[in-house]
Amino acid sequence: MASILDEYEDSLSRSAALQPGCPSVGIPHSGYVNAQLEKEVPIFTKQRIDFTPSERITSLVVSCNQLCMSLGKDTLLRIDLGKANEPNHVELGRKDDAKVHKMFLDHTGSHLLIALNSTEVLYVNRNAQKVRPLARWKGQLVESVGWNKALGTESSTGPILVGTAQGQIFEAELSASEGGLFGPAPDLYFRPLYVLNEEGGPAPVCSLEAERGPDGRGFVIATTRQRLFQFKGRASEAAEAQGFSGLFAAYTDHPPPFREFPSNLGYSELAFYTPKLRSAPRAFAWMMGDGVLYGSLDCGRPDSLLSEERVWEYPEGVGPGASLPLAIVLTQFHFLLLLVDRVEAVCTLTGQVVLRDHFLEKFGPLQHMVKDSSTGQLWAHTERAVFRYHVQREARDVWRTYLDMNRFDLAKEYCRERPDCLDTVLSREADFCFRQRQYLESARCYALTQSYFEEIALKFLEARQEEALAEFLQRKLAGLKPTERTQATLLTTWLTELYLSRLGALQDAPEALAVYRETRERFRSFLSSPRHKEWLFASRASIHELLASHGDSEHMVYFAVIMQDYERVVAYHCQHEAYEEALAVLTRHRDPQLFYRFSPILIRHIPRQLVDAWIELGSRLDARQLIPALVNYSQGGEAQQVSQAIRYMEFCVNVLGETEQAIHNYLLSLYARGQAASLLAYLEQAGASPHRVHYDLKYALRLCAEHGHHRACVHVYKVLELYEEAVDLALQVDVDLAKQCADLPEEDEELRKKLWLKIARHVVQEEEDVQTAMACLASCPLLKIEDVLPFFPDFVTIDHFKEAICSSLRAYNHHIQELQREMEEATASAQRIRRDLQELRGRYGTVEPQDKCAACDFPLLNRPFYLFLCGHMFHADCLLQAVRPGLPAYKQARLEELQRKLGAAPPPAKGSARAKEVEGGAAAAGGPSREQLRDDLDELVAAECVYCGELMIRSIDRPFIDPQHYEEEQLSWL
Repeated sequence: MASILDEYEDSLSRSAALQPGCPSVGIPHSGYVNAQLEKEVPIFTKQRIDFTPSERITSLVVSCNQLCMSLGKDTLLRIDLGKANEPNHVELGRKDDAKVHKMFLDHTGSHLLIALNSTEVLYVNRNAQKVRPLARWKGQLVESVGWNKALGTESSTGPILVGTAQGQIFEAELSASEGGLFGPAPDLYFRPLYVLNEEGGPAPVCSLEAERGPDGRGFVIATTRQRLFQFKGRASEAAEAQGFSGLFAAYTDHPPPFREFPSNLGYSELAFYTPKLRSAPRAFAWMMGDGVLYGSLDCGRPDSLLSEERVWEYPEGVGPGASLPLAIVLTQFHFLLLLVDRVEAVCTLTGQVVLRDHFLEKFGPLQHMVKDSSTGQLWAHTERAVFRYHVQREARDVWRTYLDMNRFDLAKEYCRERPDCLDTVLSREADFCFRQRQYLESARCYALTQSYFEEIALKFLEARQEEALAEFLQRKLAGLKPTERTQATLLTTWLTELYLSRLGALQDAPEALAVYRETRERFRSFLSSPRHKEWLFASRASIHELLASHGDSEHMVYFAVIMQDYERVVAYHCQHEAYEEALAVLTRHRDPQLFYRFSPILIRHIPRQLVDAWIELGSRLDARQLIPALVNYSQGGEAQQVSQAIRYMEFCVNVLGETEQAIHNYLLSLYARGQAASLLAYLEQAGASPHRVHYDLKYALRLCAEHGHHRACVHVYKVLELYEEAVDLALQVDVDLAKQCADLPEEDEELRKKLWLKIARHVVQEEEDVQTAMACLASCPLLKIEDVLPFFPDFVTIDHFKEAICSSLRAYNHHIQELQREMEEATASAQRIRRDLQELRGRYGTVEPQDKCAACDFPLLNRPFYLFLCGHMFHADCLLQAVRPGLPAYKQARLEELQRKLGAAPPPAKGSARAKEVEGGAAAAGGPSREQLRDDLDELVAAECVYCGELMIRSIDRPFIDPQHYEEEQLSWL
């Protein structure tokens, strides 16, 4: 047998040209270009399956990509459409003449029911090869099955509903488990629930659908030839185990609601449209005698599940008295009717036929049509052929239908991904709203279109709808790109003018106070809108000009605050003498530049509050830039003006720790003008080091001298280390102050003595006070009585100096005794040194033959060596090599020079007389002798042990390995 789905014959055969499509090329009013470069693919595309059945096809069902068809009377063909090349044949094993009446396949594609015209029912599971008869079902001709989509699984159907030709509705449950010979039967139970009646008595249950809504309530819709019944109710957790009995029990005493139509076909069929698998159905279509009843399903309605119902009459040539429809399937926007020779698709929105697809006579009459809800594919078959319909982009032109119906919201929903169509819908909606005088809504729609801006604006101007025009402009402004600055400036300026004009017109009308307030709020919302902030900021100069031309100072301030143009706000308050409000703005936004600009104005009117604000900002302000404001303010000389300036400068110096010289100099000038005590305290607090004070010493000296603050001048002299000038000026103020200055040069005794002599001369000659002069003599140990005597007048008697002379003599005597003691100690020390030298001349050390050099670890006696008192021994060349790196550069140069001279000097001659002769010759030649060179070399190299001396201590921070040879040493260890 050929593969079922590998190849197709008569692809795209004779699909009617009634399906809607888009024009080939068009330039709509919106400015979009809609060019269709290729032919639009039809919505419904038919494909014949390349399959030739061995016997005639009697029935076909498809669900969850599983296709089952009955061939003849005894063969079942099952195909997994995902593996179409692996068909499965199952023999029904029937020996009688029973034929397949109908087949039913559940939503999982696992449970297949085969109803025979002999009132028997067979069950086949997807994973089984065995056909199992349902004994409990025998005697019932099954017409419909309502599968349980909520509880059904691949292993069990859960409670399901079964409708029979006798009008009975049964509840049953099937299990796929297979036992042995005495194992459980697949039909767990089969019990009657309800009987559907028409006027003549029980009527066949043509269709049966059981669903559960999103709110958890279940409902069942059953149809007979003329009636459509509704059963609904909420099933509790306990009731779920009982299946549908609780739902039908509510209709025991009274019949369920139903819809009835007099005409009938002798049968009917119900189709649901479900957007997603396992979700609640959204729409229904009932094929009955008068036409197709189409509507929506609303589980939340208390009275009826059906809403938005309407009956679409059958197309021409279809219905009673003509070609009868055999089956119906429902898609999102169409229902398809199966007739004997063709398929017709009708749009559920307009009732128009969009497809009339005729079948060739060679395939035979059409039998049935089904829909696979999981894939959306439609299947139709004759006795000798199988066809499949693909549904592609069914909603492509639905927007046009909704647009013609003026249902703009739905039209926009179905063309959101097509900007040209969406623009057309918006334009039509805007025109419609404009004609209905819904100007605001019209403006919102126009703003989203590509219509000409000038044309729309003129429409609103001619209609005198300034409010709608403002709405249109605002929305256009929100849609501008960042590069469209010119357009943004135009729109923001125009909007501002519109609002200001309207506010001006309403302001003088007391009866329009509420409208005025509402308009003002909208204007403020426009000015403060984050969406418009960028454009408003770019156009702020033009907007300020407009506000000024209208004299709207209130909104000038409001807009300046929004744009953070606080300079304009503060200037406005200052112009209107609202200085405290201006300071409040400055304090709130804490912008230093604004403080620098407006402080000269504010300090003249609210000095204390302004200084408080300065102090609150602290280090954020640069005090140097505030000095001009303080200088202009304090020039009046009033105590209050000076005190506020001093308060802020003291805060800068004492709290902020300012070190700027200008700040300290200005504080000095303020102190010098009226607070002498504070001036001196500040100078003393600053210290006496000229490198640590932050004010200009020369400026401070001149300032203090101009205002007559002598003590402060003395302090500045002391900092400048001008002690003579300090003493001279202090003697004019206070002798004690002069004494303090005289003791300052501690390291210069000659200067101290000179300063004290000045004090003594002043006391003796100016004050003529001998006692005070003697007190000065006692205060300074550098002065002697003989230094002071020339200052006294001739008539002063010796009695005035008796005590001082005696004290001086005692001091001399004590000094002589100290000198004698020091001489004795020096004599004893010299004797100890001589004794130590005598001992050192006889000191020696012993070297054994096995002793080795401490540097190279070779025998010591094989070449010249050095022996140190600490016990270390070195070869002469090893010691030279060890000492050389630690010597300073100049000593290394000296060492090389000595080595060179030793190498150039003649070797010593044998014999003492000859040696002395050679040494004497070298000395006579003016150069050092060889012995002298060796002594110099020994003094340079062997002055101390290289391991125990100062050289080792100095090398403590040197690395053990030379950095230049570190890598080489590291590699040697690998």
